[in-house]
Amino acid sequence: MSETIKTMGIDVGGSYVKGVIMTYDTISGKHKIIDKQTEKIRKRNPKDVVVDIVDMLLGRNHLINKDIAYLASTGQGEMVERKTGHFYSMTTHARGGKFFVSEAKTVVDMGGLYVRAIKIDYRGKVLDYKMTGQCASGSGQFIENISRYLGLAIEEVGPLSLQADNPEVPSGICAVLAETDVINLVSKGLSTANIVKGINLSIAGRVVKLLGSLRAESSIALVGGMGMNEGMLQAVEELSKEKKKEDLIFASHPDAIYSGAVGAALWGGYRYYKLKEKKAAVIA
Repeated sequence: MSETIKTMGIDVGGSYVKGVIMTYDTISGKHKIIDKQTEKIRKRNPKDVVVDIVDMLLGRNHLINKDIAYLASTGQGEMVERKTGHFYSMTTHARGGKFFVSEAKTVVDMGGLYVRAIKIDYRGKVLDYKMTGQCASGSGQFIENISRYLGLAIEEVGPLSLQADNPEVPSGICAVLAETDVINLVSKGLSTANIVKGINLSIAGRVVKLLGSLRAESSIALVGGMGMNEGMLQAVEELSKEKKKEDLIFASHPDAIYSGAVGAALWGGYRYYKLKEKKAAVIA
């Protein structure tokens, strides 16, 4: 018998907390986001940010805690005190990526601290993965730091990158050296658009390398905060063609930053039904 429930997913990252409420029905296969919220942590206690997001989502939808069948956390789950259960971030981003790009066979989670290329099956289950190291120059945090230095809002980085006509890629491998390169580029008079495009190309180079080592198949979903950067999408497409990998097709989604939260909500709904089935079998 079909039953539609509401689940909530909370993804606590290094810079942002993301939350969604979804309707979930395993029988019909229909899953839908009914509300979403993201908040930058800044200098606040992440636990307080989590409480604010949960209360905000519940309040806006005239719900209380017991109306949520499963509240699932991912990322730094210890910050989510009201959770029903926790899911590893790789599995949630994989499932969220599949939700946003249904044909995806590979999901690239482009987060604040690292980049992961994840090969998935038709259900969004993880089959294999490769990831960058902890060097910040290959992460969303690096882009945030550079955009702050350039006086840009993070939302401006993608559109500005598309305006570049002669980008120069920072040569520094680590974040400190790369930031020094950017400062030198500014002093040389390179346009902000070309600097930003160079940064996107630098990170895109790491992405394409990961995909090659993973032997990734098309189609590829870019998720996480950097997944919403249209300049990054352009950069990985350009570099993959340079590497003669024209068969790789990239896609993203306007809500890519919510991939972990969406995946948590979906896996939470799946676990809810499995536990319910197990309980019914015991009673029978």
